[in-house]
Amino acid sequence: MTAVRALTHGFWRNLPPFRLVLGLCPALAITTAAEYGLGMGLAVTFVLVFSNALVSLLRRVIPDEVRIASFIVVIATLVVLVELAMKAYFYPLSRTLGIYVPLIVVNCIILGRAEAFASRNPVLVSAADGLGVGLGYTISLIVVGSLREILGAGTWFGRPVFGDGFEPFGFMVKAPGAFLCLGLLLGVMNAWSRRRGEIFVQT
Repeated sequence: MTAVRALTHGFWRNLPPFRLVLGLCPALAITTAAEYGLGMGLAVTFVLVFSNALVSLLRRVIPDEVRIASFIVVIATLVVLVELAMKAYFYPLSRTLGIYVPLIVVNCIILGRAEAFASRNPVLVSAADGLGVGLGYTISLIVVGSLREILGAGTWFGRPVFGDGFEPFGFMVKAPGAFLCLGLLLGVMNAWSRRRGEIFVQT
């Protein structure tokens, strides 16, 4: 697989959470606003890119018996760096995202890409895969967060988008709204794929 193909397949074919159906916990919990989806998505993208690159670089050195543990050590180190940077430069966002930043360590998207892709491919291709999947995940969180924020609060990235007469749908910024929004988007994507006759095989 080329680096360009590895980069682009994360935007549709391996788009989380809609195609891989992974990373649903933060997708449901922190997407009450588009800003939070952007912050979480960029944090996951950073960890994905560098964990993929490091796993690929060390894939011939790490023994098979301890590869999963080694991958987790690499991922956890990068997550600590992200968490410290967020607390230093984006403290309000860090407080809002809370426990979901350190929980990136156990995000199945990251460990899955390390095991299924980065451990079998060159460094550049693995980094491109991490960037593509990470940006696809970021876009997904922004879309979910935007719909919930616009309908649930009447704002987008904190700015009003409707007049004073708009009555927000309060349930959209609560748990039921997250499931409803994710389900509707997943349904639209599946219907579009069926119409085009697309068959997806995860890579």
